[in-house]
Amino acid sequence: MKPLSLTPQDLTAKIPRFWAISADKIDLIEEQFDRLLWSPVYTAAGKYTTRGWTEWTEGFLYGSALLQFDATDEDRFLELGRERTVRHMARHVSHIGVHDHGFNNVSTFGNLLRLMREGRIPHDPWEERYYELALMASGAVQAARWAVTASGSGYIYSFNGPHSLFADTIRSLRSLAVAFFLGHTLMGENDRRISLLDRLVQHAATSARYVVYYGHGRDFYDQRGRVAHEAIFNINDGNYRNPSTQQGFSPFSTWTRGLAWIIAGFAEEIEFIESLDAEVIQEELPGILGLLEALGLGAETTGRSEPIPSADRSAKESVIGFMIEAARAASDYYIESTPADGITYWDTGAPGLAMMGDYLDRPADPFNEYEPVDSSAAAIASQGLMRLGHFLGRSGDEAGERYLRAGLTVLNTLLDEPYLSLDPAHQGLLLHSIYHRPNGWDYVAKGKKVPSGESSMWGDYHLREAVLYVDRLVSGKPYLHFFPKEANDGHR
Repeated sequence: MKPLSLTPQDLTAKIPRFWAISADKIDLIEEQFDRLLWSPVYTAAGKYTTRGWTEWTEGFLYGSALLQFDATDEDRFLELGRERTVRHMARHVSHIGVHDHGFNNVSTFGNLLRLMREGRIPHDPWEERYYELALMASGAVQAARWAVTASGSGYIYSFNGPHSLFADTIRSLRSLAVAFFLGHTLMGENDRRISLLDRLVQHAATSARYVVYYGHGRDFYDQRGRVAHEAIFNINDGNYRNPSTQQGFSPFSTWTRGLAWIIAGFAEEIEFIESLDAEVIQEELPGILGLLEALGLGAETTGRSEPIPSADRSAKESVIGFMIEAARAASDYYIESTPADGITYWDTGAPGLAMMGDYLDRPADPFNEYEPVDSSAAAIASQGLMRLGHFLGRSGDEAGERYLRAGLTVLNTLLDEPYLSLDPAHQGLLLHSIYHRPNGWDYVAKGKKVPSGESSMWGDYHLREAVLYVDRLVSGKPYLHFFPKEANDGHR
């Protein structure tokens, strides 16, 4: 892609129209979607439909209403999001079978708690404790879904089972972050205390080691920043076996939504770790330097001139260090492997791309006859790029501007046609999203060869979150995250 010389202020003219369209879409779904069905997942011919795989999108539906209230102060969206959260989301808090807690519960309970702590909704101590309890329980339940590798690290395993580590879960670590921030812990057999921060960092480190590539010959297709959707482990001895994918083209290509989850997830967790006192991290992670060395998260893996866990670096610096390396590698790969306008195709190795000539040198074409774009991956990546750029910029790293501009370029494209849905009869907000290309689940219109013109609940939600993020950068309102240090009464 070719990042434009944009600032957050340059996008402000597009924001009012965006929220007006967003409101209409929320109202349309509320009026037309059959609530007796499972949660809406993606659209077919402009209407949201379901797909019984896991119920990982319900929180995005109610969370979207809460983001709409946040942006516009329209109370009806607060009431809609709050009422539906209380009525429907408890089952997700205690769901032991998924890796989706950050998607469902932080998007709902997390947004409600954030709004209350920011003073955007009236403070009620019991209501606040209700949200906190839901988030603490959710983070602990998610952390309990645990497998251990031969290197001594662990990971939250996907719904596929204990052999499976998904790239997606890095974004869901926000549930552990919020629960830890609130002062919670996971209790195991014989009352053993299990640190949520430790599990968060271990999962992030295992993902950085086995899901993200750094261009140092791990396999024949090792290219810096490439991301495997899934890492497979032998559950008998914990040894890593191979890369895999469920929704990408190949284990040796990059499914771009998985890439986007890595960018957004690591960028947010960097901000979380930075918000904690170094003493807290040292106390919670006494063995982290040795673990990072065992995983090889140093010069050999990341290409740094010095290993990350050195004697003169603190635990906090070491954790932020490996996260930045993973986030930068994935972000650079996104920028280098995406068409000029920042909108990515669904997989960087999709076979039809070979038929499209110099497709990286021009804007993406969502109406082509060979391979679909995935605007939802672009929406997710845009926020991650902006967060990474913002963090690095505050740290004095000149590379921060490049990532911020890249994220703004992506978002700038998404806020216009053909990606922003202007059809009043279409329930989706962000067009040209893809769910599961290998399974053929995405709707293909008559006369078309590939999916286009449809939306997804995660794409719509993350576009709203990205726009709200930019709006916060320029409005002077609190920075958009779920663990503001000044509100912390748990861990500092």
